[in-house]
Amino acid sequence: MAKPSSKAVIRAATKYLKSHPEELVRAAKSALGLRFGVPLDALRYLAEELGKGKKAPKDVVIEAVPPGLRLAMTVRAMGTTLRVKMSLFVEELQLGAAEALVTSRIADMDLEVLDGDDTPVAGLIKSGALDLTKPGNLVAYMPKRPDMLVDAKDDRVVVDLLKLPAVAKNDKTRRLFGVLTPVINIAAIRTKDDHLDVHFTATPSGISDAISAAQSS
Repeated sequence: MAKPSSKAVIRAATKYLKSHPEELVRAAKSALGLRFGVPLDALRYLAEELGKGKKAPKDVVIEAVPPGLRLAMTVRAMGTTLRVKMSLFVEELQLGAAEALVTSRIADMDLEVLDGDDTPVAGLIKSGALDLTKPGNLVAYMPKRPDMLVDAKDDRVVVDLLKLPAVAKNDKTRRLFGVLTPVINIAAIRTKDDHLDVHFTATPSGISDAISAAQSS
């Protein structure tokens, strides 16, 4: 999968801030309110860059449907090209040194067969046999479930961010996470004004735990 270079990301970010100076003011206000906002344009750029990979999702659309996201993408699965649409809402976060669980709800899922009409997947979709109101049940029966997928049932999916391959293999990142989470944590992830806002919560009483984690790492 193609990855955008750091120079390309910096150039895109600089260009975006020059044409949207109001983002700097918003960032300052967000910091005062313990928030960090990511413009959805940045996510769209990243999706476009990643989409250059041969097996990556194509024609990705990202829209805000507060408090969640509306996503659409074209993917290739088991000999079938599909247009996938869904709304994604982050409902619960349980972040700590041992695990970082994110519970998301998937709604308004729609699958359209673009080609490969004679495949089993296409047949299931067109027959209506798949219950798209409970996509978690479909994910639960994936033949190759990623390690980060902890649970999937009905319309909810739970993932452990510490089991992301890039994080699981990086001891420094895991140690840093263990030091930070007792003091500052993520309370919510919501969309607003075409931004994805990460809301933080500070816990000064957790400083001693953070120090202990730093000393033991």
